[in-house]
Amino acid sequence: MRSRFLVSFRRSLSFKRISETVEPSESRVVVQGWIRSIRRQKEIAFVDVNDGSTLRSLQVIAGENLNVDNLCIGTSVRIGGNLTPSFHRGQLVELKADEITVLGQCNPKEYPFKAKRRHSLDYIRQHPHLKSRTSFFSSVLRAKNAASVALHAFLQESGYIQVHTPVLTTNDCEELGDLFQVEPQSYFEASSDRRSHFFGTPVFLTGSGQLHAELLACGLGSVYTFGPTFRAEKSHTRRHLAEFWMLEPESCRLDSMENLTNFIENCLKCTLKSCLSKCEADVYFVSDYSSQGENKSLVHLESAIEKPYLRISYTEAIRILESSNETFEFEPKWGCDLQSEHERFIVRYCNNTPVFVTDFPIELKPFYARDNGDNTAAAVDLLVPGVGELVGGSVREERLENLSYRMRKKGIDTDYDWYLDMAKFGAMPHGGFGLGFERFLQYLLGLDNIRDVISFPRFLGSCKY
Repeated sequence: MRSRFLVSFRRSLSFKRISETVEPSESRVVVQGWIRSIRRQKEIAFVDVNDGSTLRSLQVIAGENLNVDNLCIGTSVRIGGNLTPSFHRGQLVELKADEITVLGQCNPKEYPFKAKRRHSLDYIRQHPHLKSRTSFFSSVLRAKNAASVALHAFLQESGYIQVHTPVLTTNDCEELGDLFQVEPQSYFEASSDRRSHFFGTPVFLTGSGQLHAELLACGLGSVYTFGPTFRAEKSHTRRHLAEFWMLEPESCRLDSMENLTNFIENCLKCTLKSCLSKCEADVYFVSDYSSQGENKSLVHLESAIEKPYLRISYTEAIRILESSNETFEFEPKWGCDLQSEHERFIVRYCNNTPVFVTDFPIELKPFYARDNGDNTAAAVDLLVPGVGELVGGSVREERLENLSYRMRKKGIDTDYDWYLDMAKFGAMPHGGFGLGFERFLQYLLGLDNIRDVISFPRFLGSCKY
């Protein structure tokens, strides 16, 4: 027992992730991963191994004393040896192997990804269960992790407390009108006259955690929730999913449009800057891969990090659209919501700099957006190049009379009495916003299709795996 423990302990000391193999080592090391490519010569073989910890693969030198006949692309291996300096361009070290153990065989004829081939994003999208093995999607996931860590770090350092809001809920926060209803399987198996709701009332997968987060913010000051969100999007656009993740901060400090927009801008700038510093190689690689070397997203990111974001009112935005020579599918006029084509034009008009559009007609915004008293609401959308709307937020309506009036006018019933209690019992002025995490990744990486930033996309007609 003791000897087995010592062997395991020694192996853990020598085991390295490939991201850690950056300089020669006198000590023997062990790496573990999947073969990306293999080149056989007469007395030697060059094996490129990657373990997902970095974009860079490690070149392994296998001498004639090692059997490499059963190695092929996709095979998982454990390799021991010494890290020595490499004289090949683009790599600092290589691993001279003294032992190769096959952990999992792979049939190269059936494996969908081939060595040294640039697969199209559409092709990669067709293999969601295996795409993390590709250089492209493993880079996406590392960037996604860096973005998540950066958002958490910014909010924690800003004094926000992470809270968890329900996934199952009775409210339609965004007034979507088409949420996913949840019932146990036995409900559908019972005859119609014997059916009863599991919770005693219709319950849905959450479309937003905002209302619950508002209540918690009124007790804790500043909170945020970061979790899955579900919306029955009946469309096949490049920006929508039926399941995605949403970051939703709520704070009593975000009590004015100035405070709200300044905080959103600082949050995005710090997060983008952190992502570039932590995984610059991955961001460059994905950008090159998707735009064929044009690095379009990085030009946008430079503006998003260095330049101040513009601020225009909804009324100004409509004036810009109406005075343009552009032919729009949907005619822009005051009182109508901004369509994707309008958002794209406004961003171009603003020199592809992120722009806040504020003070929308109150009838366009949900009941919780604060009434400005002039038929507009203290609501804001942040528009960015390539994506359009990235953030939506508002100063919240905390005045009981105004809130009750807005809810009655929207036809919202007494099931929201629990939310009204916030205004009854000492609510502070407060505000918040929602950031679609996958859209943020689209913007960071310059990707056209939101399905390329999520492991297992769910959308109309598709829920694989």
